[in-house]
Amino acid sequence: MIFAIEEINNSTELLPGIKLGYQIHDSCASVPVAVHVAFQLSNGLDPVFYTGDNCSQSGMVKAVVGESGSTPTISISRIIGPFNIPQVSHFATCACLSDKQQYPSFFRTIPSDQFQADALAKLVKHFGWTWIGAVRSDSDYGNNGMASFLDAAHREGICVEYSESFYRTHPRSRIQRVADVIRRSTALVVVAFVALGDIRILLEELSLEPSPPRQWIGSEAWVTDTKLLRFSFCAGAIGFGIERSVIPGLRDFLLDLSPSKAAASPVLTEFWEDAFNCRLGKSAAKDERLCDGTEDIKTLQSPYTDTSQLRITNMVYKAVYAIAHAIHKAVCQETNSTTQCDKFTRIESKEVLTQLKKVNFSRNGYDVSFDANGDPVARYELVNWQKSESGSIKLVTVGHYDASLPVGQKFKVNRNITWVDGGTQVRSTKAKM
Repeated sequence: MIFAIEEINNSTELLPGIKLGYQIHDSCASVPVAVHVAFQLSNGLDPVFYTGDNCSQSGMVKAVVGESGSTPTISISRIIGPFNIPQVSHFATCACLSDKQQYPSFFRTIPSDQFQADALAKLVKHFGWTWIGAVRSDSDYGNNGMASFLDAAHREGICVEYSESFYRTHPRSRIQRVADVIRRSTALVVVAFVALGDIRILLEELSLEPSPPRQWIGSEAWVTDTKLLRFSFCAGAIGFGIERSVIPGLRDFLLDLSPSKAAASPVLTEFWEDAFNCRLGKSAAKDERLCDGTEDIKTLQSPYTDTSQLRITNMVYKAVYAIAHAIHKAVCQETNSTTQCDKFTRIESKEVLTQLKKVNFSRNGYDVSFDANGDPVARYELVNWQKSESGSIKLVTVGHYDASLPVGQKFKVNRNITWVDGGTQVRSTKAKM
């Protein structure tokens, strides 16, 4: 988000002469924290008192990027919606958010789960799995996503042996019960519409007492997360993930981090100290060492420096640019092939909301626009967990889904898929659906 804003602030084409400001809050995936911040943003509670005429400061924010989860997103939207503050989410996929009666100011750069549920049902049917199990997060994301999938599965003639729900804060006995249902079931295929924080807990429970091999079908929230690849019994998992992307300049931006820059941010301080096992500051405990300035982030191998799996990251990037384009339309005039922007214009959030509905641009080869429900065109990669020769599991893109294409051409499988069956079986298909 910061990278995108700095890129925009240095642009001579988008909002020339105007600098975007921002606040970043961590909800910690907590609805009460998200609600608190939503009220704060709506009220314009700002610790800095602005004087002078260098900023068109006016109480409430003009737009919000977020949230990641559907449940906190719903909570935020209900608060800021009545104030006509637009909200653009990068990772809230619940189909319920497409309801403009309830969420009139909501947009997203990630597809609605309605498309994913239909695609997953077609995937299961295509490979001949008619007897399956289903697990979901006990949340707006999991419950709505699974309900859509089960409806689609029923239309495809797929039978469901069990449908279990759980949440990461449930007692361990609840997680154990779900794990036991999976172990004892006769269904060899498990469709998991589960959030990342929840699936990790379930897989950890399953790893304590391995079950017979199961073919996992994953939703986008977890199937492309590289931190889960350590669960080797999930080798062969397959599911739809957000398209992988390239954001020029982002890696250099991330690597331009010195100890002094890290020390200026509590979040980056925590990251730096954990990455290099030292303390940033003037004091350290007896069993700790002080960072001495020789730490080099360019030598670090971590998710922070890995820009090979930019999926949700690109959704954030597109959300920021969508808002910037909407503001541009509200405050800038195109005359004689030149752009004039009035940085002293006091725009209302409702104007940004109106312009967001009309946004249509391309950035780094990716189109950004919203339909009448605030949704983008649904595009996914079909991702398969495949074992490499070294025994490690890697993510391999084996197909694509594009909802904008005609029926029969939306879904294509174009590479070998490795299944869980024996851990080695490979099928080759040129499927089109």
